[in-house]
Amino acid sequence: MNEYAVNLGSYPAYIYDLPGLDAHAAEIRAALPNTELFYAAKANPDAEILRTLAPHVDGIEVSSGGELSHVRATLPDTRMAFGGPGKTTEELALAHHLNVDRIHVESPRELSRLPGPTSVLLRANLPLRTPNAALTMSGPFGMDEPTLNDCARHIAEAPHIELRGIHVHLASGLDAPAMLDLATQIRDWALSWLEAHGVSDPELNIGGGMAVDYAEPDTRFDWQTYGQGLPATPPLRIEPGRALTAYHGWYVTDVLDVKTTHGDTYVILRGGTHHLRTPVTKGHDHPFKALTASGPEERATLVGQLCTPKDVFARDVLVPRLSPGDVIAFTMAGAYAWNISHHDFLMHPKPTFHYLR
Repeated sequence: MNEYAVNLGSYPAYIYDLPGLDAHAAEIRAALPNTELFYAAKANPDAEILRTLAPHVDGIEVSSGGELSHVRATLPDTRMAFGGPGKTTEELALAHHLNVDRIHVESPRELSRLPGPTSVLLRANLPLRTPNAALTMSGPFGMDEPTLNDCARHIAEAPHIELRGIHVHLASGLDAPAMLDLATQIRDWALSWLEAHGVSDPELNIGGGMAVDYAEPDTRFDWQTYGQGLPATPPLRIEPGRALTAYHGWYVTDVLDVKTTHGDTYVILRGGTHHLRTPVTKGHDHPFKALTASGPEERATLVGQLCTPKDVFARDVLVPRLSPGDVIAFTMAGAYAWNISHHDFLMHPKPTFHYLR
């Protein structure tokens, strides 16, 4: 990848390693022989990414009408699950038209607007502790138990809606032992609740949230331990996103200027966090490699071209002495990177996209 990135000739650019992603997804699939694996398209809906993952996943989880249409056009035969709060009537109709496999219902009002026939999972917002989570999905996501009971009563009177099970995604950034503990708690509650509401052969979707450590890029989620520890019954579905694709994308750019102000050195790069918003969103120093510089290291802050002090990739980090024209590759840019960035701020040129095959 390094030689390829240096010889691109035009920056900024995204590079996706499709063979690496293919091998990573195959390893995850092998570690989960009794678990349904859906990919959360919100992490990175790039068409080549989707096509690379398709042989290894059981379906795709989408969260908007735009994702619905894009995934169906890219993978015409794939199964889809439609989640997320605030679904519009038009999106629910589109999901019905595009033969979406499951709707993850977030509220009683959403349930009342479903066209039929429709198979649903009710999303539960359970009061379970998730210590050390990077992000907790509380507030508007899912329903508490009294509201779930109301929805179950509504479904019992609605012949066009079939209650198939429960969807729960409570937190992100958890390691395998924490995820397993959470899965057990969710399973115990869900099976009891579903049995009480007459659901036989229940489905249980326990979401994603597998930890990705940007401070330790070589540390990976322990898929083997996770797969071996998941309850055998009922068959579970998971929806990882970041943990599948983060490691197989790079944002590559070049140095425009180096300056020292009040004793602090700043390396100004072409592009910015309007292309790679991950470090701002996560509040971290994004991992990187200097591809064309070597020698003594010094401390510097890597910034972009935006007119805001928040346009920072990495703050006060060790770098080799950089000069205009040197090339920097930000690693772990395969998820929640380009697709969550505010592309049109200041109307700078957009990056190009390249694929290792």
